[in-house]
Amino acid sequence: MAAEGGGKETNDIKTQFTTREGVYKLLTHSEYSRPNRVPFNSQGSNPVKVSFVNVNDQSGNGDRICFNVGRELYFYIYKGVRKAADLSKPIDKRIYKGTQPTCHDFNPITATAESVSLLVGFSAGQVQLIDPIKKETSKLFNEERLIDKSRVTCVRWVPGSESLFLVAHSSGAMYLYNVENTCGTAVPHYQLLKQGENYAVHTCKSKSGRNPLLRWTVGDGALNEFAFSPDGKFLACASQDGYLRVFGFDAAELHGTMKSYFGGLLCVCWSPDGRYIVAGGEDDLVSVWSFSDCRVIARGHGHKSWVSVVAFDHCTTSVDDGDPPAEFSGSDEDFYEQIHFSAGRDRANSAHSKLSKRNSTDSRPVSVTYRFGSVGQDTQLCLWDLTEDILFPHLPLSRTRTHTNVMSATSPPATGQNTTNTVSTSTTNPSGANGKDTVSNSSTGGNTPNSLPGTLPRSNSLPQSPNPAGGGSTPNSHTGSSNSSCSSNNNTAKGGSIIDSALIAAGVGKFATLSLYESRKERPEKDHKRVHSVGGVGSKSSDKLNQLSASRAAKGDTAKTLGTALCPLMEEVPLLEPLVCKKIAHERLTVLIFLEDCLVTACQEGFVCTWARPGKVGLLSSQNNPTNSPSGTVV
Repeated sequence: MAAEGGGKETNDIKTQFTTREGVYKLLTHSEYSRPNRVPFNSQGSNPVKVSFVNVNDQSGNGDRICFNVGRELYFYIYKGVRKAADLSKPIDKRIYKGTQPTCHDFNPITATAESVSLLVGFSAGQVQLIDPIKKETSKLFNEERLIDKSRVTCVRWVPGSESLFLVAHSSGAMYLYNVENTCGTAVPHYQLLKQGENYAVHTCKSKSGRNPLLRWTVGDGALNEFAFSPDGKFLACASQDGYLRVFGFDAAELHGTMKSYFGGLLCVCWSPDGRYIVAGGEDDLVSVWSFSDCRVIARGHGHKSWVSVVAFDHCTTSVDDGDPPAEFSGSDEDFYEQIHFSAGRDRANSAHSKLSKRNSTDSRPVSVTYRFGSVGQDTQLCLWDLTEDILFPHLPLSRTRTHTNVMSATSPPATGQNTTNTVSTSTTNPSGANGKDTVSNSSTGGNTPNSLPGTLPRSNSLPQSPNPAGGGSTPNSHTGSSNSSCSSNNNTAKGGSIIDSALIAAGVGKFATLSLYESRKERPEKDHKRVHSVGGVGSKSSDKLNQLSASRAAKGDTAKTLGTALCPLMEEVPLLEPLVCKKIAHERLTVLIFLEDCLVTACQEGFVCTWARPGKVGLLSSQNNPTNSPSGTVV
């Protein structure tokens, strides 16, 4: 880590960067890594991943960190910005033979100072449940690889459950497990539970309870990552076939889909209030998808290679729950209030979404600002702001109070501002309102309902050129497409008794009634042009080659979807520019986690770095980090 944040050399590694909130600084003494550095092939290894849990002890230092590097797995007390990391004292260290850890996840519900439940997925397909505090190995699932032989790509505890967890594989399958059940000694037999467009859910046929409870097959190619909504009721899946699919988890119903510009999708995350999903992948873009409208509302271009991780910053996200500003009156006020708060109001009012109230360089309050970040194989960290002018483009530009439009004040106003429009928005409530909220208001504004303004804005809270992205009017085909890409799935399971028995066995609750949207006729096919660079592939493993083959096979499908509601053209949606874009590592970045007083990144070299938020730099120990390593557990 050589240069300060202001260096001009392209190869300089930045140690600080500046945003509106202030300066974020890299804390070199808080760096976690392998205690004894032994050369290893970072290109051929599985991605370094990091998991956190808080054990709620009385010392005020309850954070614990787990990370994998090559064949090794480490578990430490995480001291963050308060004290220097002591690499000589991991609580637990494990070295695996014949397989490598690929992902892991703590159960926050059962975590205590005396015990934690950690799931670890492996490159050979197994999943292990361990307790690194007690240094115990509780169970090994899929031990004989009878359920799935492919690499585990993502493992997560089901939110709110002490025993259920979901595992995704590079085969494109997901499996629901119960820690109390065994896996059996024979290949499981499955019975169809529900199916729809490019997905199916099967239940395991067994006289006695055994794992897996359910098997999901989703899309074509690897299922790279999935994420539960904040309320745990919906599941977003990012697949190698380039599709984002969002399901109602209990009902196993498809809520909506999105297609990447090209290539596979590698990562996905939800906004803290569950209203938006951001996905990234091999098109070098970040795509913002509206849960209620089931459509892409913005894309961000800042990376020069594949985007590997996207994450929302709940501490800098602001959803103001105060009264609407005085400038909004009549039907506009009703429309504004309903759109902001009808879906997930309770979550929007939570502490996570109220920690930051001022997000504008001109010191004026902004009612809605979402901050999210991304890291990629180009070794760059990007921070993005998602503001009102992007979220609500149908409102007159003069009424959206963001710095983007302040900078564009000299541009001609949108035409047709005296036209009276009727705006009807169907909102499926991710917080469990069963999709019954419907808002219908008359809005006196300058744009067609659900259409984009005449000039597509670039969203960036730093000063910039006022020239809009795309350089022209919004195509008419985009008008009225807010609900067009929500899938309508009327497929029912064969046999009600199968559904009931599967749900009882899985313990995932009753089927929910979701309001699904009708799909729109696709526009005529258009040729697909590749307009963004794709960087070099870091890993040369067989999994990566398989993913590339699947990506090439999906080219024909990409050409069919490009220009439709599933995948609008670049000029049809606003283009975000990064608030910050800095090179912070030598190897590809694989981790980005936002914490209350810092953000954490990790690269394929095995460096887990802590970046202190502005004003959060603690008094770090000036002592050098010891390099003596205790003997590890060989598994």
